[in-house]
This record gives sequence, C-alpha cells and structure tokens, in this order.
Amino acid sequence: METLLKKAWESVSNRSISISEKMQGGAGAHASTGSFNRVPDEIFILILKSLGPKEAAKLAVVCKTWRTIVSDNRLWMYFFQSNEQDSWDSIFFAEAHLRFGYPLQKFCNQTPQLSYKRIYGQRAQVPVSVIIDGGSGYCKFGWSKDRCPSGRSATFLEFGNIESPMYSRLRHFFATIYSRMQAKPTNQPIVVVTPICHYDDTESDKASRRQLKEAIYSALFDLNVPAVCAINQATLALYAARQASGIVVNIGFQQTSVVPILHGKVMCNVGVEIVGMGASKLTGFLREQMQQMNIHFESLYTIRELKEKLCYVALDYEAELSKDTQASYKVSREGTFTLSKERFQAGEILFQPRIAGVRAMGLHQAVALCIDHCHDAELMCDDSWFKTVVLSGGTACLPGLPGRLEKELHELLPPSMASGIRVIPPPFGVDSAWFGAKAISNLSTFPGTWCVTKKQFKYKFRKNLIGPW
Repeated sequence: METLLKKAWESVSNRSISISEKMQGGAGAHASTGSFNRVPDEIFILILKSLGPKEAAKLAVVCKTWRTIVSDNRLWMYFFQSNEQDSWDSIFFAEAHLRFGYPLQKFCNQTPQLSYKRIYGQRAQVPVSVIIDGGSGYCKFGWSKDRCPSGRSATFLEFGNIESPMYSRLRHFFATIYSRMQAKPTNQPIVVVTPICHYDDTESDKASRRQLKEAIYSALFDLNVPAVCAINQATLALYAARQASGIVVNIGFQQTSVVPILHGKVMCNVGVEIVGMGASKLTGFLREQMQQMNIHFESLYTIRELKEKLCYVALDYEAELSKDTQASYKVSREGTFTLSKERFQAGEILFQPRIAGVRAMGLHQAVALCIDHCHDAELMCDDSWFKTVVLSGGTACLPGLPGRLEKELHELLPPSMASGIRVIPPPFGVDSAWFGAKAISNLSTFPGTWCVTKKQFKYKFRKNLIGPW
C-alpha cells in the first residue's frame, strides 16, 4: 500500500506534461495510469479512500482514466459516511429532493443522477448558518454545522411583552438569541422555523400568515442579516423524516395540528385539522392524577420529567388496565416517584379526551379525517402520498404512540384507504424541525435556492412570501 501511494503522488508531482498540454495532445492525452493499469478498480478505490477527499480529488487531473475512477459515486458516498455528521440517507434525500429549492422538483419514480464528488465539494463551501426553531413550547437555536441545538429559550410568540407589536417583539427576540450565541447577525444566513398557526385557507388566515412572515423578514433584515429562510415546522419535520409528501401530526404545547403536505407545500385547501389537546393538557392531567394519590411534588417541571421518563401509550387501553404497570423514577433533589396506571392514562387522553374532561375528537379521528379529505381531493392519481404519517413534537415521543395510532387508523378507515399507512415517530425527537432546517442549511446549493435577500424582499418577493407556508 505504501508503494502504491508513493507512485500515485509521484505521478501527480513529477509528470512532465502540463494539464494544458494534455488537453491539446489528442489521442495520446488519454494517458495510461502506468503501473496502476494492473490494479483492479476496487483496490484503487481503497487506496483513494485512505488518501481522503482532498487528496483523492487532486488525482483527477492525472488522466481521463483516473478522473473516471476518482469520480466514482461509491468513493464519495464513503467520504460522506465517514466525514459528515448527518446520515447518508438524510444527505441523499436532501440533495435529491431539496437542492433546487421551493417548489420541490417532482420525480416520476426515478431519482435524479447526482455527482457525489461535485456535491461533496459544494457542501464544503456552504457557509455556516444560524438555525432558530420558534417551537410552541420553547425555542431551540444553534449552528447548522453542529450536531444538535446549542440552546433553548422562550418562543418568539411568547417572548417579551405580548401586548407589544409583533415586529418589536421579534426584533428583540432575534437580537437576544444572537447575543446568546455570541454571533453577529451580519455574518451568516439564518433559517427560521415558524410555528403552525392561521392554518385555514381563508383570506384572513392567508393575510395573517403573510403578516407573521413579513414581520420575521423585516426584523431580521433590519438587523442586517444577509439572507433569510423561513419555513413552518411541520414541513421541516417532514424533511427530517426524509419525506417530501405526507401528513405531519405536530403535538404542540397547547394544541395538536394535523397537516397534509404535498411536495413540500402545506395543502391548506385540503384542510389542516386542529385538536385542542397538547402537551400542557397531558402534563396537567398527570398532575391531577398525582394529586388525587397525594403524591407531592415541587413544580410542573417534575411532572414534565416524570411524563417524559415513565409515561407511554398503551396499544390496548382496556387490556393495559388489568396489568401491573408500576414503575419508579428518581427526580433530582425531590426523591423517587412511583406511578402505575397513571403512566398510560396520561397518553390515553390523546385518543379519549373525555377522560380529561375535554370535548374534542381523538387524535386518530383527526388524522383519519385528514386522510379522508386528502383522498377526496384527488390531487394525484397515486394515493400513497398521504399514507405516510410523521409525528412531531416532544409529546409525540411517548413510547407506543406510533403503533397505537397506526392500529386505530386501520380500524377506523376503510381497508382500501388504510392499506399502506405507516406512522413514523419523530426522527430527531423534540428537535425534529430543527434538524429539518439543518438539512436545508447544509445543502450544496444553500443559501441561493432557499433564502431571500433584503433586496429581493424589498423589491420582488414581498407579495409571494407564503412559500411552503
């Protein structure tokens, strides 16, 4: 191996003919690989893997044969898997479906031909970006090149004096986040994850969505941010699950949204279903149950931690009631708490809200209604686009929820409509939307295809900022 590597570098550094002369040299310029002619391509690729991406790319100038081998997608897939934080599946999905920006490109059962070598080089040149996920319970923020969000804060809808104008609150909010990140707004693009709100297809809701987005753009451009990308959290959660179409079930802090998305566009005309049941209701119900059992606790943070560590969703609620489900968990500075049926009763109110005294349809009913609307809309000849259901939000991470929802949908819907339905748990837990934003901010074409600059916002795109929502 050492001898082969030495010969490779000698052929690059000591060749007597310049690249320009080779280009002019006609047939002789197709240049033999010398001693490497006897080396199988598979072995040669192993050598290139040991050199690393930068050095391997340099060997493409030796001759046409080497350029072909160095451009082999298998080699660059290896480099992606070895050097990138994200999984290869996530990178491939993003580059195949998202790199051209919104509206997303549609492929008829065929994936586009991509040069992984070119994409690798382009991704290396993409500037680091700030990512801020507004969230519904709390905000997550961090850098696009980091493995996860670096901090959390109140959401921008709750930040500061809620009676202040939206623009003022947003400007204060973004300035505070930049200060916490010790970053200058002028230095990098930003991806903002917007909350799901004003979801109807009415003119008033369209205007409200436009006003919120304009306030976000205005506040950031007044801070001299060079480029802004603002996308709703449901769409980004879908991207994080490596899907371009499907139904996103976002269990937020106060409510749950069931959002149909086709090729990255929220289908408000089909209908977004809203259930008045969110994470706060589950936490409050668990608190009531513990109080009835005379279990004392210091704060709601204790309840929230117990919900995250002990609670789950039963596949069969009635059968679960007859089982021994007792389990304990130690909370720092408060001691050990033991729960039994409360562990699955809290999650059950998602399907049976009446248990908590809430008059609302169950989660499975809302999703089934959305699927029915998608089916009736006949937006595509293939119904499979709405049969992928992606869960999002912290409460959606409850163990057992995907299986229970899938079971209920198969029982509730006609067999022809239920066939092929699959429910995907939050791919990155509570941070799924943030990771969806990360996938976009690391695209080989970012920021060009997704971001709006101040000049574009002011003169060209102000009337069309709704985008994917």
